[in-house]
Amino acid sequence: MTAEAATAETSEVFQECGCKGIRTCLICERQRQVDPPWQLSPQKTHRFLYCVDTGWAVGAEGSDFAGWAFPFPGVTLIADFVTREEEAEMVRLMDRDPWKLSQSGRRKQDYGPRVNFRKQKLKVAGFQGLPSFSREVVRRMGLYPSLEGFQPVEQCNLDYSPERGSAIDPHLDDAWLWGERLVSLNLLSPTVMSMSREAPGSLRLRLAPPTGPKDSVDSEVTPTRSVLCQDVEVAIPVPRCSLLVLTGAARHQWTHAIHRRHITARRVCATFRELSAEFQPGGRQQDLGRELLQISCSFQGRPV
Repeated sequence: MTAEAATAETSEVFQECGCKGIRTCLICERQRQVDPPWQLSPQKTHRFLYCVDTGWAVGAEGSDFAGWAFPFPGVTLIADFVTREEEAEMVRLMDRDPWKLSQSGRRKQDYGPRVNFRKQKLKVAGFQGLPSFSREVVRRMGLYPSLEGFQPVEQCNLDYSPERGSAIDPHLDDAWLWGERLVSLNLLSPTVMSMSREAPGSLRLRLAPPTGPKDSVDSEVTPTRSVLCQDVEVAIPVPRCSLLVLTGAARHQWTHAIHRRHITARRVCATFRELSAEFQPGGRQQDLGRELLQISCSFQGRPV
């Protein structure tokens, strides 16, 4: 390889990486010859699997807590929310616009106001609304009881790739601007949403209900166990073309993450967020909220 070609290749590689600070992806890890942060930090000791049928987190098979479980409220999973044909068309339209480099090997497209969460300030300028291809998706959301009255004012598309080592660290979404329901549409491949909580104390476990919550037995007469909350990770399998809604404790108390090992093919996620009470009618910034909703519902947006 000539020196000129090597320089061009190096430049192209650096352009593919948007990592900053402690965030890394496969591209910059190879360049810097460093271990990824997830290899250096302690891993959760006990793994539980979320069961859609019961709404409980059940101890992984073969583990010390197999057969034991605890209620895990605040999760709604709607399978086959869009068809494969609708999925293909949405991704095709997304790919017509540029993707911006983001951290941990992701690429992103933002449709929403520019926000400084630390200073709790936002700018409406440049925000033109959600994209036109989301109009039907938002309409369909309102047909489900858990999403009644849901009016998103922000859509963030994230593109994950195993070649880039894409992932997203455990985090809680902002609660100053964004409201109670966090909604994500999972496209192109299945993945796993990993939930964890750093709060002190223990979780009380009971024998896992066989098929549904009504099959559980009174906790006063059934055996119980406990496990340290900080040692637990709950895996929520998220199928292709499904819609995941987080509310309550799953939204505000348990952090959510996508681990690198759970990205096995290209994955595109469209996350929709509604306004918090402060920007709703009767809130301190209701006028600004009304303006954001009017812009959002025009469905004329381009990535900002």
